[in-house]
Amino acid sequence: MDAIACKSNRKPSAQLRSARLVLQRPNRLLYRSSAYLRPCAGVSHRREDMTENEGSGFKFGLANLTPAETNNITVTFPDGAKREFAKGTTGFEIAKGISPSLAKRTVAMGLDGTVTDLNDPIEADARIDFINRDDPRALELIRHDAAHVLAEAVQTLWPTTQVTIGPVIENGFYYDFFREEPFTPEDFGAIEKKMREIIARDKPFTKDVWDREKTKQVFRDKGEAFKVELVDAIPGSEPIKIYYQGDWFDLCRGPHMTSVGKVGNAFKLMKVAGAYWRGDSNNPMLTRIYGTAFAKQEDLDAYLKQIEEAEKRDHRKLGRELDLFHFQEEGPGVVFWHPKGWTIFQALIAYMRRRLNGDYAEVNAPQILDKVLWETSGHWEWYRENMFAAQSAGDEAEDKRWFALKPMNCPGHVQIFKHGLKSYRDLPLRLAEFGVVHRYEPSGAMHGLMRVRGFTQDDAHVFCTEAQLAEECLKINDLILSTYSDFGFGDIVVKLSTRPEKRVGTDEMWDHAERVMATVLSVIESQSGGRIKTEISPGEGAFYGPKFEYVLRDAIGRDWQCGTTQVDFNLPERFGAFYIDADGSKKAPVMVHRAICGSMERFIGILIEHFAGNFPLWLSPVQVVVTTITSEGDEYAKVVAAAARRAGLRVEIDLRNEKINYKVREHSLAKIPALLVVGKKEAETGQVSVRRLGSDGQKVSSLEEALAALVDEATPPDVKRAKLEA
Repeated sequence: MDAIACKSNRKPSAQLRSARLVLQRPNRLLYRSSAYLRPCAGVSHRREDMTENEGSGFKFGLANLTPAETNNITVTFPDGAKREFAKGTTGFEIAKGISPSLAKRTVAMGLDGTVTDLNDPIEADARIDFINRDDPRALELIRHDAAHVLAEAVQTLWPTTQVTIGPVIENGFYYDFFREEPFTPEDFGAIEKKMREIIARDKPFTKDVWDREKTKQVFRDKGEAFKVELVDAIPGSEPIKIYYQGDWFDLCRGPHMTSVGKVGNAFKLMKVAGAYWRGDSNNPMLTRIYGTAFAKQEDLDAYLKQIEEAEKRDHRKLGRELDLFHFQEEGPGVVFWHPKGWTIFQALIAYMRRRLNGDYAEVNAPQILDKVLWETSGHWEWYRENMFAAQSAGDEAEDKRWFALKPMNCPGHVQIFKHGLKSYRDLPLRLAEFGVVHRYEPSGAMHGLMRVRGFTQDDAHVFCTEAQLAEECLKINDLILSTYSDFGFGDIVVKLSTRPEKRVGTDEMWDHAERVMATVLSVIESQSGGRIKTEISPGEGAFYGPKFEYVLRDAIGRDWQCGTTQVDFNLPERFGAFYIDADGSKKAPVMVHRAICGSMERFIGILIEHFAGNFPLWLSPVQVVVTTITSEGDEYAKVVAAAARRAGLRVEIDLRNEKINYKVREHSLAKIPALLVVGKKEAETGQVSVRRLGSDGQKVSSLEEALAALVDEATPPDVKRAKLEA
């Protein structure tokens, strides 16, 4: 720790300041590779540490641009207009030439669709557009820049603190700091105050490119072991870019806005957490400070309100309060379902099983299979680090085999398809399974029901011909959308992810599949009357085929990706699966992976938070509690409870000698949807007082009338629909 934190007074030579960046098109700000940490990395030294002659060529600004070559470039604007400029002209110069006010309000530019620095020189024909602070693309830049401001503020207040990495994440950003004494939320006030001071100074973001080896030497001299690792991880083909904000500078790919002041004051530090360097418990523990930032204060206020509501709805909190499930150290990432939680799980399974509608054949494939199968499927080579594997027990030589718990159901379903000769007349063949799968997740990534190591998939695989693909995708879509509607989700986006650079299959196969799915996407949008939004995500498909992703929005405006429809050209061929076509030839079937909930555990977590624990009656683990006012109603309460059970309701009875207001409050906190309150009077008249969750009043009715109304409400929506259609 001391070795990393030590300081050095050595200054690098002027040779470190290399030639200016000619043209770079930075990649996305947020990277996910664990082997190569791509987010921007803070540097814990200032400009005066680097050179005595401040301003001698460090800044990447207009004053330091080399003269443009005589040949010109053609720039195409969003409206289709084209203009010629000298090669090397910057986006800022073009914006200023159009209008000084445009240059002033522009924070970055789009260069052939990639967000980049406004001061980057344009070296080839390109399409450009100007990004202002209100542009949706600017939000990621605001958060990226805010992360840099956070790092500068921390090092200004605590100079010995080492800064490691700080990426933009969903809804905000974080920065990891190396410090002997971890930060706490009590430090946030001082840090935020310093951040506002830095933002108020409004220093420009400027960029320089350094020599790789010299950069590493500087970091070594400064005791910055983290920085040396980061530089080593950057591919040799990429430049080492340094961004300045005044005197403070940062190792970063960019891009950034034009100045620090553009961050604005709509930011907030949210929480602290511990995190190992590179996610490895053998490495030093860092302090991670999370923050968020928005373009406008009202957006920040709305987000903070959403966060407050989300904390109230946290499924882990409600899971404890409602006695639904728990986790414990002996089974990390696997759920201990309590009776009430398991009732919800079984109600969900029963619903999904009914929705198969006889169109699917339900199967069950083994949970553990020989590694030979996983080698054939490709999982052993590409997914091994996420699989739980074990060698079989026994002393016999033939018993020494490696097995793995299945991380996915699809290879097992291909084996079922292969068992027996299939004809084109047998297609489409739809196989469904509520299969338990296991996938390794780092301990720090697990999150209640949302991120577990063992879970149940509502999985299905459709084996069909290419000609049947469109109809099957539409049928799957209808099933998915109607399912979400039954659970109260109406705001849905369907995304089509198309071919990535690395993929299997011929271009003709991809052309056909994408053409079919694009047609299906347009049908989805038109049939919904625009209610269902659709998007195309170029290059985001799996290597083995294009896919639909279904994103639903919950009661407090959060998006959850749940359902998928995934075309697969790869797996049937890997296993040699085929059917006999009409002409007698063997053909590999098209395989369509289909999931609606995805993970049943995760979907239940989403439902808990969506309903805030107030489940609709048909899903509620306890639908009715029969409770007494005094002991004089005990015998009648037993009669009422028995009648409710015979009617098919899930019932509990409360005969405790407690005041009725106390019992009503307790059951309300337990989210019981309906209370049937009985006393001496109700016993004499054969009536019940019905109290509904969330209502202050009560309704007195006959037992038969009350039960009939509750049974109707407790009927699952798909069963009601079937009765109406019968």
